[in-house]
Amino acid sequence: MHANVFHASRSAVFYTAAMLIRPTLRMQSWGFVVGAFLFALGSAPGVAHLLGTAGANTSFFVGSWFFTGAAFVQLILSGNATVSDEQGVGIRAEWLSAIIQFLGTLLFNVSTGAALHAHTVKGEMHLVWNPNLEGSLCFLVSSALAVLILWRSKSYWEPRSKNWQSVWLNMLGSIAFGVSAVGSFVLGNGNTLDPSLANFGTFVGALCFLLASAVFLGRAHTSAPAPSSAP
Repeated sequence: MHANVFHASRSAVFYTAAMLIRPTLRMQSWGFVVGAFLFALGSAPGVAHLLGTAGANTSFFVGSWFFTGAAFVQLILSGNATVSDEQGVGIRAEWLSAIIQFLGTLLFNVSTGAALHAHTVKGEMHLVWNPNLEGSLCFLVSSALAVLILWRSKSYWEPRSKNWQSVWLNMLGSIAFGVSAVGSFVLGNGNTLDPSLANFGTFVGALCFLLASAVFLGRAHTSAPAPSSAP
């Protein structure tokens, strides 16, 4: 009884959101492209130095909200959370990938917002680093599920498929963000493990996410294929 009520309420929320914003794959793709561009801008070699710490952090913060908006659109487009068959009810991999990715973007909202107000690295050790690590893990899990969807559909090698390109570019981007998380680990003395590695991982990951969504621009779609990742 309670499960049915919860399912109905959740469906109503997503239906209302869908009616309000009229989600499309093009909207989703543009959100990820703009967000990825802002992340790349904030971490680009040379450019980040010109922007300064405040400018780079602002670019990350704004970009993270474009990611969150795009991830929410993708969550709506992913369809129902569950599927029923003769074996019972199961969670759909595409929906699970989308919801985990959405959670990851929310964690990046927190970490980038904290960076805007951080006066010292050590002073924000737990607030900045932990969400960054968790967000990166969410992206990796989401991308892994998207790859699993490809494998289950036996799409092992289809380099001309935009969906195949997008999924693997997102996986590369998620790995790069994971490398960035390792590089930004805060040591006991308040310094980060490898700032250059952290910056490089963010820049490469952002470019991968940008390309992963850009492949769908210009095409008319009403539903998303396999989930694509972003912070």
